[in-house]
Amino acid sequence: MKRVSKQEALKLIKEASLEELGRLATIKKRALHPNKITTFVVDRNINYTNICWVNCKFCAFYRHKKDEDSYILSFEEIGKKIEELMEIGGTQILFQGGVHPNLKLEWYEDLVEWIAKRYPDVTIHGFSAIEIDYIARISKVSVEDVLRRLHVKGLYSIPGAGAEILSDKVRDVIAPNKIDVSKWLEVHKIAHKIGMRSTATMMFGTIEKDEDIVEHWEHIRSLQDETGGFRAFIMWSFQSANTELKTQIPEIRKQSANRYLRLLAVSRLFLDNFQNIQSSWVTQGSHIGQLALMFGANDLGSTMMEENVVAAAGVANHMNQDEMITLIKDIGEIPAKRDTAYNILEVYA
Repeated sequence: MKRVSKQEALKLIKEASLEELGRLATIKKRALHPNKITTFVVDRNINYTNICWVNCKFCAFYRHKKDEDSYILSFEEIGKKIEELMEIGGTQILFQGGVHPNLKLEWYEDLVEWIAKRYPDVTIHGFSAIEIDYIARISKVSVEDVLRRLHVKGLYSIPGAGAEILSDKVRDVIAPNKIDVSKWLEVHKIAHKIGMRSTATMMFGTIEKDEDIVEHWEHIRSLQDETGGFRAFIMWSFQSANTELKTQIPEIRKQSANRYLRLLAVSRLFLDNFQNIQSSWVTQGSHIGQLALMFGANDLGSTMMEENVVAAAGVANHMNQDEMITLIKDIGEIPAKRDTAYNILEVYA
């Protein structure tokens, strides 16, 4: 089947009806997932520190070392959070922090090894590309060295966080201290090279144009063609409360559900080499999260036992496993709990 071109993707975003996009995305989804199974994962987002020097304008979570509410979690505090996750049948921790200015590779190695040895049944899906890059720089080693050494200690995969929009002209405004597009792609390419899989993400709704969004998709589709290392694509809208960017650019508006579903559907059509696309109910709410399953998403994402970054920007949606199962069944699909690698653990027919 002929691929959707960048020009065709732009035309779909701008001109296609929402109904038509849902129809086309569902056809594509069914071709990839004919059994009508919709998956989810039970995990916990653990932010090991909120100390960060990068100062992204769109972030309300970060703190500086001198701030009274800055923190680094102790290993024991992290362990308690993992044990609470295991009590509800969780299998994964999404493990990320701010980009701490002083923590070197040895600290991360000790932490990952400590978790992996004590909780061998819990998968560590952690550290964004910008964290990996900075750990390499402050530790005076290569990105590949960081990834290989953490992989040996027990790091299973890396999330796509820090991508925002993969367009340098956008990044230069919303996150001028963050790594550029080529470096983000390079970190993921190296991870894939050493046998570590990852996810790709996108945050829309700041200053980007449709052309920037399609550029983002083109970058990750091209890398996926080359490596096959992305497990999934996850997209969410910018949450502006308490952020510097909203103060600086007050005309930034909350993104509509229509806009989210429209972009999600086109992403499903464009990213033909991605097996999985997640719904972002954490930012959209449970009902739009459910609708996303009719616009190309085949995965409802995480039960998100703990979430701090989006909450800091004024959004707090919650959903447990039973609610996820109900939402999936309500649209005539079959719910299934998965692990990080999208292996099915349990089906709720």
